[in-house]
Amino acid sequence: MVEAFLGEGGFGIVAKCRDTKTNQAVAIKVNKSRTDILQQAKKEIFILEQLRRLDPDATNIVQWNGFFLERERVCLKFELLDQCLWDYIRDPNNRRLPISEVRPILGQLTNALSHLGSLGIVHADLKPGNIMVVNRYESPVKVRLIDFGLACPASAVMPGDRVGTVGYSAPEVMLGLPHNEACDMWSLGLVAVELVTGVPLYPGKKYYDVLKFIIETQGQPPDHDQRVH
Repeated sequence: MVEAFLGEGGFGIVAKCRDTKTNQAVAIKVNKSRTDILQQAKKEIFILEQLRRLDPDATNIVQWNGFFLERERVCLKFELLDQCLWDYIRDPNNRRLPISEVRPILGQLTNALSHLGSLGIVHADLKPGNIMVVNRYESPVKVRLIDFGLACPASAVMPGDRVGTVGYSAPEVMLGLPHNEACDMWSLGLVAVELVTGVPLYPGKKYYDVLKFIIETQGQPPDHDQRVH
């Protein structure tokens, strides 16, 4: 039973629902019935199947509770969490979080990425909108990494696939070069800056704008053949 709509994206919507069997509130990600999104949902399920055996509390990764089909739409069932970090830092009481609060959040996200790395998985879309606060009233704040719609095995990364969100993607992703789990650490650094300052580090709506800003402030990146493989 649907109780509220929590968010919307290119994939479809996320709704707060009530499990009529357990009377428990859950989050349901309802994917659109488009062929490309159905294929993406299958890839996400493949990743979630690997993550399912992990303890959400120990890994800071959202708990997935399976999927079902509804009128040719793939619906993914997750534990219900409180709010994303974007909403958390937009609260007038939380803007520009103190280091004492940022440190445990980054520690938890590093832990989540460490577990992904141990499984050879690249999240590929790390940003405040994909990091959920479990309960905003707890201290220290606990967070969990969500949305594995763009995640893939590092061995399956295809150079040229520009995945992720503008402003959080690593330079090698934006340039269409080979990349791996390290791109998630770049994104985590940008999340850290945003938590401390309250604003994104790299402005721009296109990769060109972001790369231009990076070059102007940090210099020309090394040639591809000079990179460490």
